[in-house]
Amino acid sequence: MRVAMASAAAGRAGRANEDFTGALPTAAVLVDGAGIPGTESICRHGVAWYANRLGGGLLGLLSLVPDRSLPAVLADAIEQVTDDHRDTCDVANRMSPSAAVAILRLSHGLVEYLVLGDAYVVLDKADSAPLVVSDPREVVISRSYEPALKTAAEGSDEYHRILSDLRSNRNQPGGFWVAKDDPRAADEAITGGCPIAELTDAGAALLSNGASGIVDRFGLTDWSGVMAMLASSGPDEIIRRVRQAEAHHAVAADDATIAHCTDFGQA
Repeated sequence: MRVAMASAAAGRAGRANEDFTGALPTAAVLVDGAGIPGTESICRHGVAWYANRLGGGLLGLLSLVPDRSLPAVLADAIEQVTDDHRDTCDVANRMSPSAAVAILRLSHGLVEYLVLGDAYVVLDKADSAPLVVSDPREVVISRSYEPALKTAAEGSDEYHRILSDLRSNRNQPGGFWVAKDDPRAADEAITGGCPIAELTDAGAALLSNGASGIVDRFGLTDWSGVMAMLASSGPDEIIRRVRQAEAHHAVAADDATIAHCTDFGQA
């Protein structure tokens, strides 16, 4: 499998890129970290550390246990990274780092996928529109908090209170699910598979929500257009257009990451 990757930080002062992407010959992983600056008393490591640690753990497990189910692999990786900072950080705190996860793996003639949180996997099918795999639960719940967040000063006590209330819905029945400290969240991931033979040469893509904005936030193209653009110009072009749209609409930039997977053969 060939994988072309691009990742661009939002560029905000003092903020590292909180996305991670990496690949193996038969798998690709994308992790989109989430957290709030200034919460070092909760986790001294921070969101970028969490995303990179989780992503690296996933790649290691995918290479070591290639036949283990994707939810089981994710559960093991969550447990590993939680154990890595359980003794130094308040891992169960609702404001501690968490992440959305997307995984793609080739196995016995199939492209398997997993999505947990607001990341995307897109499979370019030959006989129909692209298969777009996403987990809308966090987006649906977050929208109800948007008016209050827009009126609160970013970084204020009120802003943090609203975010804390929003995050009380994480990893709860009736709420939304992300990778955090409880490996059981992996059981809530959206999973499936597609025969490799049903895909076009454009293959498949994993996108963080900062990159998926080209479709779901700014409406610059549809998912067929995204796959065509990836095939012709690569992931950097997608991110360039998202950055242009963010500037045009005067909205805050977000970390944007894409892994474009092609040349599957019959793995």
